Amino acid sequence: MIAGVDEAGRGPLAGPVSVAAVILNPRRKIDGLDDSKKLSHARREALYPLILERALAWRIEFVEVEEIDRVNIFQATMLGMCRAVVALAPQADLVRVDGNHLPKGLPCRGEALVGGDALEPSIMAASILAKVARDRAMCSLHERFPHYGFDQHKGYPTAAHLAALSQHGPCPHHRRSFTPVRVAMENLPLF
Repeated sequence: MIAGVDEAGRGPLAGPVSVAAVILNPRRKIDGLDDSKKLSHARREALYPLILERALAWRIEFVEVEEIDRVNIFQATMLGMCRAVVALAPQADLVRVDGNHLPKGLPCRGEALVGGDALEPSIMAASILAKVARDRAMCSLHERFPHYGFDQHKGYPTAAHLAALSQHGPCPHHRRSFTPVRVAMENLPLF
């Protein structure tokens, strides 16, 4: 039983990092899996419910901004990966993580695969779940904080996001440990 693990949202200035772990069912094939970055929004959205329905096990973990700021984005991602794998039922025999680092505390053997989201179907599925879940979370944040444009850039440091950050300052969901957010906080008028 191989669990694929991937994340979405390490680079944005706002919102959680999303991590997913997936054990695919070899008897319930899912056509069209690929690295989520290579798929259109519509294709990711179409694959998302198929993965949830056909996988033997899946888990999506969000690591929130407070934890990201406390431990740093890399450690937060590793913690999320470990939590997602531990929460799988049934448990995996082997974990394959996209990237070159394995989280500590995995309950089984693990392998880091650079470019794994283009090689391992279970990592592709995890990539899609993580991306769709995070995108949806950012669209939900947009409803509460529309002047940042989270529905468009998903928290990434685009010119429009940086301009909104400069004009409005950070909201509670901005990562204060990230330099552009810190700079925006320092440049806000006191009165």
